[in-house]
Amino acid sequence: MRPFTYLACALLVMALAFWAYRENYRTQAVIGEMSQIQRETAGLREDLGVLRAEWAYLNRPDRLRELVDLNFDRLQLIPREAGQVMGLGNIDYARPPAPPEPESPDAEPDGAAARRSDRP
Repeated sequence: MRPFTYLACALLVMALAFWAYRENYRTQAVIGEMSQIQRETAGLREDLGVLRAEWAYLNRPDRLRELVDLNFDRLQLIPREAGQVMGLGNIDYARPPAPPEPESPDAEPDGAAARRSDRP
């Protein structure tokens, strides 16, 4: 009985060692992936900062005014005044589609006859 216990303990230790070995390499792989994702995120944030700076540079009021002046004949852009703004109530929205017509006067929707018979 004693040799069987020693053999079982040895197999258990070997199985746990194999499990720990595999878990260590899985952990190292996940840490590597996480580092790669963090590097990509940092690069994308840097790119976003550059794009925001470029957007701010292109939207300078003096540059936009110059573009409007250069393209006035083609675009006819003029400064907006307070009287030009309208409320949302002045907008004509598209009308919703009309509900479908009943097929015949004898046809009743499901449950209509039952509701009518329930009434005194």
